[in-house]
Order: sequence, then C-alpha cells, then structure tokens
Amino acid sequence: MKPHPDQQWQRLITAARSAADPRDPSAPFGFATRVAARAFASPAPAGSLVERFALRALGVAALLAVLSVAGNYTALVSAFDNETAGLDDPVGDMIDLAS
Repeated sequence: MKPHPDQQWQRLITAARSAADPRDPSAPFGFATRVAARAFASPAPAGSLVERFALRALGVAALLAVLSVAGNYTALVSAFDNETAGLDDPVGDMIDLAS
C-alpha cells in the first residue's frame, strides 16, 4: 500500500529541515573590493534603442500636437464661440422633427 502524498510531503519537509549546510556563509576575502572595482571600471551600458530616441519622439509628438492645434484654431474658436452656443437647441430640434 502506498503512503498518502501528504505523508510523503511531510517526510520530505522534515528531512530538509534536519539537513546541514556545509557551506561557509561568509564572502571570500576581498570580495567587496573586487565588486566595487568592477562596478567603477566598467563603462556605462549603451542603452536600448527606445531609450535613445524616447526624448526625440516626445519632442516630435509635442510639435505635432502644437501644429494640429494651430491648424484647427478657427474650428476650435468657432466651437467655443458664445454667440453660436445659444443657437443649439436640441429640445427645439426634436419638437420640430415631431411636428
């Protein structure tokens, strides 16, 4: 008869907890010095293509936004004009359509 999977799992957990770790937990002599020396000696990474062109793309997008607003300035002004805002009467338009 096979043991239940939970019993097998508990046996494995008990065995793992009782196992000794023979490795030395301390870092080897001079490890921190070597790591710091490599960090300051290596050149900075070049970066990806996206990082290189991100600010340029942001500038182009801002320029296109300004140009689109400038090109449609008259349409924007007429949309927010106070004189034409009172002429729109959706309720009146619906009454005219019904009669």
